[in-house]
Amino acid sequence: MIRKRSIRRLLAPTAGFRSAAVILLFGLLFFLLGASLAFHIVVDKLQALYNFSNHWMRAVSDTPELATHFLAGSLLFLGGFMVFYGARRALWRLQETVNPNVKTGLIAEFRRRQELAQGPRIVAMGGGTGLSTLLRGLKQHSSNITAIVTVTDDGGSSGRLIQDKGMIPPGDIRNCLVALADAEKSLSDLFQHRFKDDSGTLSGHAIGNLLIAALVDQCHGDFEKAVAKASEVLNIRGRVVPATLDHVRLRALLEGGIEVCGETAIADAGGKIRRIYLDPPDAAVNKLALAAIQDADLVVIGPGSVFTSIIPNLLVPGMKETLKASTAPKVYVCNVMTQPGESQGFSASEHVTAILNSVESRIFDYVMVNDGIPSEDILARYRESGQHLVDADTDLIRATGFRVIQGNFMSQTDVVRHDPMRVANRLLAVLSD
Repeated sequence: MIRKRSIRRLLAPTAGFRSAAVILLFGLLFFLLGASLAFHIVVDKLQALYNFSNHWMRAVSDTPELATHFLAGSLLFLGGFMVFYGARRALWRLQETVNPNVKTGLIAEFRRRQELAQGPRIVAMGGGTGLSTLLRGLKQHSSNITAIVTVTDDGGSSGRLIQDKGMIPPGDIRNCLVALADAEKSLSDLFQHRFKDDSGTLSGHAIGNLLIAALVDQCHGDFEKAVAKASEVLNIRGRVVPATLDHVRLRALLEGGIEVCGETAIADAGGKIRRIYLDPPDAAVNKLALAAIQDADLVVIGPGSVFTSIIPNLLVPGMKETLKASTAPKVYVCNVMTQPGESQGFSASEHVTAILNSVESRIFDYVMVNDGIPSEDILARYRESGQHLVDADTDLIRATGFRVIQGNFMSQTDVVRHDPMRVANRLLAVLSD
């Protein structure tokens, strides 16, 4: 005798689908009955036409013709509607079970993912807040995104993990992973949570950095595999790759011949930067980064700190040569605000000049410049910290042979940053220019 518990276990996978299954079965039954009756009517007409009627078909033809047509049509309509309704209920239940966070419907979500999968191959290069902001907009247009991230950060949580674990700094990579995440918001927020100063040895650490460090341990020191696993956890649209897997530092030559080592020390030095170097200069480039650039339909450089986020990627051996050889449109997105100790007083053309002087090669075709102006209150607040709106001197940029993309690409809240959707929409338009 079969126990009730065994029956419940067998029927457990069908929970929530039973009513949909019953509707589907009855719908199929009614549809088949209607189709059968309609088929008999058609056969009856054909046999009457060719005078091949027999006793069984005469029985059918004795049925009042109008009533038979009405019954067949009603059964077909009712059956079709019930099949559609039952299938729809089953799909909704499947969606709620597999991914309850999707609110657009399974078919709409499938179509959206397919459209993103067919999107252009985009490479975005940089680091810091600028790159992660850009990625939030680009992921609305394509899931074929490769973020090439600088790995020279030596401050805060990343700096401590470099010392304690000897690993590549994960901070900028974490920000890009979260920006591309398609996971539920609570998981993304968890990755970005930073322990407060009263948390002992955990003070200042971002949970995402610690999770990446744990994944590095699980992957036996393979940082690239650890990032790939973190990408799976966050279900990101695209991929995030470091520019190099070697341990590198930045060296800067300031005015007066002073040399400063380390990204944090360079930012704190306060002097005007004449030249930036990678230490060691022969760091091995990440081959995944080069392959992504070679296959790209669009390459975006920036926005970000010109000396500590943009140029370091370009100094990795092989990077500027691959960019120069690429036939894809290449766009440099200039910052909205200057940065004290790095680009203080820089205009848009001076940002461009700083990059060209460092890489000694023309590695982009377009320069995106913001001409929007924030409110006076916000500008006054920025001036107090030594920051100013980047002057959009587009005539000087055009004079050097670059094409200018000019517009209001600014997002103004408590801070002034690029608006991810405005920037992404305009960048995608370059492909059709």
